[in-house]
Amino acid sequence: MLELKDITAGYDRRAPVVRGAHLTLQPGESLGLLGPSGCGKSTLARVAALLHRPDRGTVAFDGRAVTGFSHRAPRSLRTAVGVVFQQPRLSADPRLRLRDLVAEPLRATGRREDVAVRVPELAERVGLGADLLARRPHEVSDGQLQRACLARAMVLRPRWLVCDEMTAMLDASTAAALVAVVEEYRAESGAGLLAVGHDPVLLGRWCGRTTHWNEIVKD
Repeated sequence: MLELKDITAGYDRRAPVVRGAHLTLQPGESLGLLGPSGCGKSTLARVAALLHRPDRGTVAFDGRAVTGFSHRAPRSLRTAVGVVFQQPRLSADPRLRLRDLVAEPLRATGRREDVAVRVPELAERVGLGADLLARRPHEVSDGQLQRACLARAMVLRPRWLVCDEMTAMLDASTAAALVAVVEEYRAESGAGLLAVGHDPVLLGRWCGRTTHWNEIVKD
C-alpha cells in the first residue's frame, strides 16, 4: 500500500501549495486525482514518487514510513516507483539518444546487462521503431518522446506508476495508445497507478476510482 498522510509541501515553507493531503493507493488499484491547474497536484505526485520531501506528513510504503527522499531514498523504494511527467522535453536529457534515455535507469542501478533485452522490448511495446531510438529528443515529436519517457518509467518493472498529466500534450490517438500501454503493464504486473489530471472524462474512463483534489486536502 502507498499512503500519504497529512502531507504539507511546496517550495516555500511560508506558502505551501499542498496542505494536509491524505491519499491511499492499494496494490493493483488505478486512482485518478482530479483537480484544476495550479492546485498542487504535481507537487503531491512528486512527493508520492519520492522526488520531493514534504514539509510535514508521512509517506509510507506497505506500512513503513519513508525517511529519505530523492537520492537519499533507499534504492529499493526509488526503483519501486516509475514516473511520467507532463512535459517530456523537461524530463529528458537532450544529449541522450532515445535508446539511452530508456536505458538510463538500468545503467544507474547497475543493470547494464539487461539493456540489450529490455530496451528493444519496451520500445516495441510503446511504439518506437529502431530508427526513432537512434534519435535525440529534438529530432522527435512530443508524442514520440513521451513514448520513450513511458518506456523509461517501466524499464525497472516498478510496483507503482505515477502519471502526472501524462497525456496533456498529446493528440487523442497517442494519448489512447499510451494509456493502453499503462493498462497492459498494470494487468500483467499488478502495479498500482496514480494518474493526475484535470480531465474528468479521461480519468473516469482510465481509472477504477477518481478523487477530487478538494476531497483529499484541508480547506
